[in-house]
Amino acid sequence: MFRILFCFFAFTVVAGANADEPTSNAVPETQNPKHPMHYPPTSSVDVTDNYYGHEVSDPYRWLEDTESRATAEWIEAQNQVTDGYLESLPQRPAMRKRLEELWNYERYDMPIAKGGRYIYTHNNGLQDQSILYKAQTLGTDRTVFIDPNTLSEDGTVALAGIKLSSDGEWCAYSLADGGSDWRTWKVRNVQTGEDLPDLVEWVKFSGIAWMPDNSGFFYARYAQPVEGETLLGTNENQRLFFHKLGDDQSQDQLIFERPDEPKWGFSPSVTDDGDYLIIHNSKSTDPESQIFYKDLGDPTAKVEPLIVGFDAEYEVVASQGKRIFVMTDNDAPKRRLIAVTVGDNDRAEWEEMVPQCDDVLQSASLFGETFYLNYLKDAHSRVARRSLAGEPLEDLPLPGVGTVYGFGGRDDATETFFSFTNYVTPESIYRVDLRNGQTSLWRSPEIAIDTDNFVTEQIFATSKDGTRVPIIVTRRRDTKLDGSNRTLLYGYGGFNISITPSFSPANAAWIDSGGVYAVATLRGGGEYGREWHEAGMRLKKQNVFDDFISAAEHLIDAGYTKSNLLAVQGRSNGGLLVGAVMTQRPELFGACLPGVGVMDMMRYHQFTIGWAWVGEYGSSEEEDQVENLLSYSPLHNLKPGTCYPATLITTADRDDRVVPGHSFKFAAALQAAQSCEAPTLIRIETRAGHGAGTPVSKRIDEYADLWSFLMANLR
Repeated sequence: MFRILFCFFAFTVVAGANADEPTSNAVPETQNPKHPMHYPPTSSVDVTDNYYGHEVSDPYRWLEDTESRATAEWIEAQNQVTDGYLESLPQRPAMRKRLEELWNYERYDMPIAKGGRYIYTHNNGLQDQSILYKAQTLGTDRTVFIDPNTLSEDGTVALAGIKLSSDGEWCAYSLADGGSDWRTWKVRNVQTGEDLPDLVEWVKFSGIAWMPDNSGFFYARYAQPVEGETLLGTNENQRLFFHKLGDDQSQDQLIFERPDEPKWGFSPSVTDDGDYLIIHNSKSTDPESQIFYKDLGDPTAKVEPLIVGFDAEYEVVASQGKRIFVMTDNDAPKRRLIAVTVGDNDRAEWEEMVPQCDDVLQSASLFGETFYLNYLKDAHSRVARRSLAGEPLEDLPLPGVGTVYGFGGRDDATETFFSFTNYVTPESIYRVDLRNGQTSLWRSPEIAIDTDNFVTEQIFATSKDGTRVPIIVTRRRDTKLDGSNRTLLYGYGGFNISITPSFSPANAAWIDSGGVYAVATLRGGGEYGREWHEAGMRLKKQNVFDDFISAAEHLIDAGYTKSNLLAVQGRSNGGLLVGAVMTQRPELFGACLPGVGVMDMMRYHQFTIGWAWVGEYGSSEEEDQVENLLSYSPLHNLKPGTCYPATLITTADRDDRVVPGHSFKFAAALQAAQSCEAPTLIRIETRAGHGAGTPVSKRIDEYADLWSFLMANLR
């Protein structure tokens, strides 16, 4: 049965005797005599909730139970209709072939140097999962260390994370099964390639940190879910443990917990000198955080506060003895770097190492006496260097305008690596010699397309309230701006996440086919700092949708496209974005691709980690948020008798972050509301989750379906 909450708000259920089972109130197979699609009938239940006086019906609530027989039958019926439609599209075989050609290029990740050897991943092109290799040098003398392709027949078990011990002798590695966010950690001897019997389970939203003596590692976990709730149950009361190598997990030592704060989460790290365990403490997806520490040199030491109050964002980036270097937006919306002394809680004693500047500080690393500072300037990267004494040094030269990640390694390292990419450049890996600051290319893939025929440009739209909204557009050089181009507009706009230029073989196929690909920089993201993020949160969430709509209108006004040729795409919070704008402005778009979206804003917080998004969205338990949530919640703004754009909803049966019930309910309601011939379909992937670790073959299949759907409907 669905949960009935009595705290914080009035919640009333009006239902039949079996409210969580479908009744005979089925949606007809066709909603309009002119409609060419025959959708599977979707039964309804008589459920009405009362949110502070707002009566809200929820006829498809039974689809929230993704493990039920009735839901399984509905999924099968929907997939049959969707598969039949997609397989009939004449564009699909050629598009899939082209996607396979473009995906078939070598991909490397940044090497990790430990214990006199390197560890890195490599994919030869079409392998479902990248293989982890070990090598004595950066040359070709490598051997397979972990091949996740051998762990499942369908390629859906993914290598989700690795962490080498400080001496490089042991590698802890995590596996994700079928796209779930749950992680299982194992330990492998790097020299012999043999696994220890150690098994650490029920880890989610936590990395690990090795003890300085390499005897074990710290990690955070949740309690084992009850049967049937593995992919749906609420994730609360995370606890931090220490696992000693050779012990059963039941013997692991509890390091830190706060049962009085069930929504607190913990992430461990250990300073390079091994003196301190650092515990990053969050209470949701809000950037505000706290920092705790434990003196690892004293076996009797307790966990102590370093920075508390949840008043700003704090992230430990390096240390020197008792000086802990912290990146923060405290008194600096675009972030700065400070030094905090262990044992001194007087904020007046904080030392500013790198002040805020006009660009947004994304990350920082310390090597010897030099900070490497990764900034974001108008949604692309700039890497500055500054001495420990605060003196500005020459910026690190980059190969172009794009996105940079990396700069990992200990503070005494002699080399580090970073990746560079943009919309026309596949991810290339560069090595930095930290002794002289020189940069050299290590790996740059060759792809089956001449990207010199592509051009990327930045344009600006004006949002409803006058805010300047950047749009990065990539197209073929021979594209004419006469309004005749199929155009795909992508957006996210939330959770302080920055959407920056990156290469995608899927997007390259879209552009190569003559399409225009545009990415809007929306409020709610992190591209311009804290104020930009906060301008798209909670009661200001409509700003995000206004920004996206304005970007769409600008693409039309600038001659890139027309409404009937314009599609919008977004995933997760971006799926919410697409759902919101297509219900607010259905006439503006020719097609919509909402992926793994948050579609029910009244109940999202009742599943898995959804409660952690309340700081971003607000919730139906807060009286002052209810009207705002109802004003844009995609599920609740579908109006029967409306002609909605052609829509292909995508989700996966094992998504335990944004549970698939969101998409199931939205698809059922959309099919019932649709009044014109435009198809409204849902594609439900099996043995997959929110996106991470999805096998290459499944990704190719998905984009062949998405792009073929757009080509068939943007006309």
